[in-house]
Amino acid sequence: MKDPAPEKPADPSVPDHPRKSPTPGRPMLSPHPATAASGPKVVALGGGHGLYASLSALRTVTDDLTAVVTVADDGGSSGRLRRELGVLPPGDLRMALAALCGDDEWGQTWSEVVQHRFRSEGELHGHAVGNLLIVALWELLEDPVVGLEWVGRLLGAHGRVLPMASVPLDIQAEVELDGTVTTVRGQVACALTPGRVRSISLVPSDPPACPQAIEAIEAADWVVFGPGSWFTSVLPHLKVPGLARALHETSARRLVILNLAPQAGETDGFSPERHLEVLGEHAPALVVDAVIADGGVVADPRALEKAAWSMGGRVVLADVAASDGSARHDGPRLAAVLDEIFREKR
Repeated sequence: MKDPAPEKPADPSVPDHPRKSPTPGRPMLSPHPATAASGPKVVALGGGHGLYASLSALRTVTDDLTAVVTVADDGGSSGRLRRELGVLPPGDLRMALAALCGDDEWGQTWSEVVQHRFRSEGELHGHAVGNLLIVALWELLEDPVVGLEWVGRLLGAHGRVLPMASVPLDIQAEVELDGTVTTVRGQVACALTPGRVRSISLVPSDPPACPQAIEAIEAADWVVFGPGSWFTSVLPHLKVPGLARALHETSARRLVILNLAPQAGETDGFSPERHLEVLGEHAPALVVDAVIADGGVVADPRALEKAAWSMGGRVVLADVAASDGSARHDGPRLAAVLDEIFREKR
């Protein structure tokens, strides 16, 4: 006989059934209870697999963690839900929540559930369970942030997940191929169009930033950029005016985690230092305090140090790659480096 499913301890602060706020215009209270946190206040920016990697490491070194996630995905399950229902694309938000799940049975089970995709010959094919759950809560509660809080509570997430903007966005890129520059629109098109991406912008160009994301950045001790798709997951945060202003003005220290390899279709041929140079080109006034790079992929340490120094920072070379040879960060190794950096006196 199988053991009964694990029970999540009841919490009297959460009602049996979520309901919309009884007062029009008043946001529903967050279902997260107030708890004392240890470790620095960290805000991680990005989306997709890159943000998943950084959050998986960060959740083990701080109890005060907020993910600010891009909302420009227009492909797959997220794109379909976005087009059909007019909602924020939930996919990158779902992945961030899954990354924040604990290592216990409850956390690992729910992480697998929300990441599960249906396989069928019908309309459900390709949809992720977590995407449908998130959108359902958005429709019930009429507040994206509160909906994400409820999903995080269900998953036992070790941190908070917020969208970077309050409306769905499109990424527009200038792509150069054989001397000809073309403009493409949409995250999928930006990633797949042959050529070298020169710059990106957002449509709409002045989207409203998520207020809670701005508050988190203003209160942070550390802000972490990357790793991830440089043009479609990392740089877009600096193109949301309210968010960009907060990222420039915050008293938090800023850390960049560099990718382990160029991304096909987006950063082909990019060296580690080129990633920093592009970051500086999109945000010339941004100051960076530290840059984490894997020593095994840095061909020219001096060039990387020069690029970091030009933005005000230093390079931390460390063994943070997965041992299987893939272009993935190893969670425990990355966590150890982050913990050491966070413990340094200012």
